Amino acid sequence: MLWIKAFHIIAIVCWFAALFYLPRLFVYHVDATDAVSRDRFCIMERRLYRGIAIPAMIATVALGIWLYSLNPAYYTSAGWMHAKLTFVVLLLAYHHMCGAYVRKFAQGANTRSGRYFRIFNEVPTVALFAIVILAVVKPF
Repeated sequence: MLWIKAFHIIAIVCWFAALFYLPRLFVYHVDATDAVSRDRFCIMERRLYRGIAIPAMIATVALGIWLYSLNPAYYTSAGWMHAKLTFVVLLLAYHHMCGAYVRKFAQGANTRSGRYFRIFNEVPTVALFAIVILAVVKPF
């Protein structure tokens, strides 16, 4: 179980790294004024999303399910786990929103401002705090 948990934590770190950096790239992309920079941001966003964010998200979820399956009776009755999984589901939605923005930028169809993406960038921070506190402290 400890090996699974270790790899789960590694996957989480990789996933959050991508979720922290991708919206920051969106901010820079919005501010880019020349075609070369915009094209470069499209490549960076696509590679980060497909090469790191998606595999890390899949590994995080798969390893999390594996951990859950090792003691489902305990986790099913734990209130903190229900709250944590709610944040995980919201984080999955956020992840897919990032993917939608990657596609919009690639099509040149983004309508959001840099200010929007600066605020959007804070969502995974809130989720990280909640998930870690729930998993470590287990307040209920």
